[in-house]
Amino acid sequence: MEKRKMIDVHLHIEAWENEEATLLDCFEKYKKEYGVSAVNINCIATFVSTTCNNIMAAFYKMCNKNVYVHGGIDYYKVPVVEVYGDGLDFVTQYNELMEMGFDGIKMLEGKPNVHKHIGKNLNNEPFDQLFSAIEKNNTHLIFHVNDPKEFWEDGEGAQGLKDLGWFYGDGTFASHEEIYRQTEKVLEMHPNLKVTFAHFYFCGETPEKLEYLFSKYPNMGVDLTPGTEMYHSFEKNHDYYVKFFTKYADRIMIGTDGTFPWPASAHGWCFDRVSRFIYTNDKMMAFNDSILTGLGLPEEAAEKILHENFERKVSKEPKPINKEALKKYIDKHWNLLKDDEKANIDRYAKLCL
Repeated sequence: MEKRKMIDVHLHIEAWENEEATLLDCFEKYKKEYGVSAVNINCIATFVSTTCNNIMAAFYKMCNKNVYVHGGIDYYKVPVVEVYGDGLDFVTQYNELMEMGFDGIKMLEGKPNVHKHIGKNLNNEPFDQLFSAIEKNNTHLIFHVNDPKEFWEDGEGAQGLKDLGWFYGDGTFASHEEIYRQTEKVLEMHPNLKVTFAHFYFCGETPEKLEYLFSKYPNMGVDLTPGTEMYHSFEKNHDYYVKFFTKYADRIMIGTDGTFPWPASAHGWCFDRVSRFIYTNDKMMAFNDSILTGLGLPEEAAEKILHENFERKVSKEPKPINKEALKKYIDKHWNLLKDDEKANIDRYAKLCL
């Protein structure tokens, strides 16, 4: 791979270690072998506590250079029926993450199954105060909103989606259109929100939607983290997307959705495809064994997408971890953690703190 500066803005950590790597070195092979200059860990709030994931990412960030972290909000009771008290409200959690030295916020709350689980519209409380704080402080937000539209369709392939918990057509989930409506109401209410929507905002087949939103919201962008369906759209409309990516190069970032510690080769393969798609004209085997033709963007546009946009929206260098704030965070949330999480935190604290 040609040596150039590139940042994978969309990665996750799901375990303290496996047979290949521990938390403290889980990205090193990835960075070394696949030309990744820096990584951004996204801590996610799903159906379990995010507190431990935030702590894991903080430890990793503390012990490794070139690591950014976007922290997640924790949900202590779901569905959310009222704003949490006792210092667990969303704005207090946000302030704690920023004090610890996190570089931004990650939200999965727009993914349909998570949205259902939480039980609150995105454009209402308790989210509005959180979005207000993020906007006021010019904090970068990586936001997963929606899923491919076919995930609501009970046709071919639906059983596989049901097995994953990603089928939303049984009438108990908000519709595809409703989740977009709520999200775009958030943008209306917070027009300067510095937000990057993951997975191209699932608009591979409807790029005109992105063009409209780009024209209204100067700080809105998207990342190219697969969803494989969007790459099929890029290939089908290749010439159009060369022009689109060139015109909107300052709105786009690259990522893989890799989850560590897994074998680095799996994520390296994905990063190789996503990055070469930007700066080469290569034809390559890509997702679902389909052909993907690189856009071969002009160098100035490619550099923006590969690293400059993230550095501009977040920072040139990751923020340092505030050890005292991290200790305070661990102490505050200690009783909410599981026994095995506590044991791992104690073990890694000896190495990191």
